[in-house]
Amino acid sequence: MHHSRNGDRDSMKNTLMTLTMLTAALGFGHAAHASSDGAWAQFATAVEKACIKSASSQIENGRAVVDPYGSAKYGLAIVTGRPSGVPKTKKLADISVICVYDKKTKAAEVGGEIEVGKIATNQKPR
Repeated sequence: MHHSRNGDRDSMKNTLMTLTMLTAALGFGHAAHASSDGAWAQFATAVEKACIKSASSQIENGRAVVDPYGSAKYGLAIVTGRPSGVPKTKKLADISVICVYDKKTKAAEVGGEIEVGKIATNQKPR
Protein backbone atom coordinates (compact mmCIF):
# COMPACT_ATOMS: atom_id res chain seq x y z
CA MET A 1 0.00 0.00 0.00
CA HIS A 2 1.40 3.36 -1.04
CA HIS A 3 0.73 6.54 0.96
CA SER A 4 0.87 9.95 -0.60
CA ARG A 5 3.36 12.42 0.83
CA ASN A 6 0.61 14.90 1.69
CA GLY A 7 -1.29 12.22 3.59
CA ASP A 8 1.78 11.36 5.66
CA ARG A 9 2.50 15.05 6.26
CA ASP A 10 -1.11 15.73 7.34
CA SER A 11 -1.04 12.73 9.63
CA MET A 12 2.19 13.92 11.22
CA LYS A 13 0.77 17.45 11.67
CA ASN A 14 -2.32 16.00 13.37
CA THR A 15 -0.19 13.85 15.66
CA LEU A 16 2.04 16.79 16.60
CA MET A 17 -0.98 19.02 17.19
CA THR A 18 -2.57 16.39 19.45
CA LEU A 19 0.66 15.94 21.41
CA THR A 20 1.08 19.71 21.77
CA MET A 21 -2.47 20.17 23.04
CA LEU A 22 -2.16 17.22 25.42
CA THR A 23 1.15 18.51 26.79
CA ALA A 24 -0.32 21.99 27.27
CA ALA A 25 -3.42 20.62 28.99
CA LEU A 26 -1.38 18.46 31.35
CA GLY A 27 1.06 21.29 32.05
CA PHE A 28 -1.67 23.83 32.82
CA GLY A 29 -3.51 21.39 35.03
CA HIS A 30 -0.35 20.69 36.97
CA ALA A 31 0.51 24.39 37.30
CA ALA A 32 -2.95 25.26 38.60
CA HIS A 33 -2.88 22.35 41.03
CA ALA A 34 0.59 23.26 42.32
CA SER A 35 -0.33 26.90 42.95
CA SER A 36 -1.25 27.23 46.60
CA ASP A 37 -2.14 30.39 48.50
CA GLY A 38 1.46 30.48 49.75
CA ALA A 39 2.81 30.30 46.20
CA TRP A 40 0.56 33.18 45.09
CA ALA A 41 1.69 35.23 48.11
CA GLN A 42 5.35 34.58 47.20
CA PHE A 43 4.60 35.55 43.60
CA ALA A 44 2.94 38.83 44.70
CA THR A 45 5.92 39.64 46.94
CA ALA A 46 8.37 38.97 44.09
CA VAL A 47 6.37 41.23 41.75
CA GLU A 48 6.14 43.97 44.39
CA LYS A 49 9.90 43.98 45.11
CA ALA A 50 10.94 43.81 41.44
CA CYS A 51 8.49 46.53 40.39
CA ILE A 52 9.43 48.93 43.20
CA LYS A 53 13.11 48.42 42.33
CA SER A 54 12.44 48.93 38.61
CA ALA A 55 10.49 52.14 39.33
CA SER A 56 13.09 53.55 41.75
CA SER A 57 14.63 55.85 39.14
CA GLN A 58 11.21 57.53 38.77
CA ILE A 59 9.64 57.08 42.21
CA GLU A 60 11.10 57.45 45.72
CA ASN A 61 9.91 54.97 48.36
CA GLY A 62 7.37 53.46 46.00
CA ARG A 63 4.32 51.51 47.11
CA ALA A 64 3.00 48.76 44.86
CA VAL A 65 -0.50 47.44 44.33
CA VAL A 66 -0.08 44.00 42.79
CA ASP A 67 -2.66 42.13 40.73
CA PRO A 68 -2.83 38.92 42.81
CA TYR A 69 -2.49 36.57 39.81
CA GLY A 70 -1.28 38.63 36.85
CA SER A 71 -1.81 37.47 33.29
CA ALA A 72 -0.69 34.20 31.75
CA LYS A 73 2.84 35.51 31.15
CA TYR A 74 3.20 38.58 33.37
CA GLY A 75 2.82 39.81 36.89
CA LEU A 76 1.16 43.23 36.94
CA ALA A 77 1.40 46.10 39.40
CA ILE A 78 0.95 49.84 39.80
CA VAL A 79 3.76 51.55 41.70
CA THR A 80 2.93 54.91 43.30
CA GLY A 81 4.98 57.47 45.19
CA ARG A 82 6.80 60.79 45.15
CA PRO A 83 8.69 61.64 41.95
CA SER A 84 12.43 60.91 42.37
CA GLY A 85 14.94 63.73 42.58
CA VAL A 86 12.50 66.45 43.63
CA PRO A 87 13.47 68.49 46.72
CA LYS A 88 11.40 67.52 49.79
CA THR A 89 10.32 71.15 50.22
CA LYS A 90 8.50 71.17 46.89
CA LYS A 91 4.86 70.06 47.08
CA LEU A 92 4.06 67.61 44.30
CA ALA A 93 1.32 65.11 43.66
CA ASP A 94 2.34 61.47 43.74
CA ILE A 95 2.86 59.73 40.44
CA SER A 96 2.26 56.13 39.38
CA VAL A 97 3.78 53.79 36.83
CA ILE A 98 2.44 50.55 35.44
CA CYS A 99 4.81 47.63 35.90
CA VAL A 100 4.99 44.29 34.11
CA TYR A 101 6.96 41.38 35.58
CA ASP A 102 7.95 38.56 33.25
CA LYS A 103 7.07 35.31 35.02
CA LYS A 104 9.77 33.38 33.12
CA THR A 105 12.74 35.76 33.28
CA LYS A 106 11.68 37.51 36.52
CA ALA A 107 12.56 40.88 34.91
CA ALA A 108 10.36 43.90 35.65
CA GLU A 109 9.75 46.90 33.40
CA VAL A 110 7.83 50.09 34.06
CA GLY A 111 6.05 52.52 31.77
CA GLY A 112 6.00 56.29 31.88
CA GLU A 113 4.73 58.44 34.72
CA ILE A 114 1.00 58.79 35.24
CA GLU A 115 -0.37 61.46 37.57
CA VAL A 116 -2.36 59.73 40.32
CA GLY A 117 -5.30 62.11 39.85
CA LYS A 118 -5.63 61.02 36.23
CA ILE A 119 -6.09 57.37 37.21
CA ALA A 120 -9.09 58.17 39.40
CA THR A 121 -10.65 60.96 37.32
CA ASN A 122 -10.15 59.81 33.73
CA GLN A 123 -13.52 58.05 33.67
CA LYS A 124 -16.31 59.53 31.57
CA PRO A 125 -19.79 59.54 33.11
CA ARG A 126 -22.18 56.99 31.60
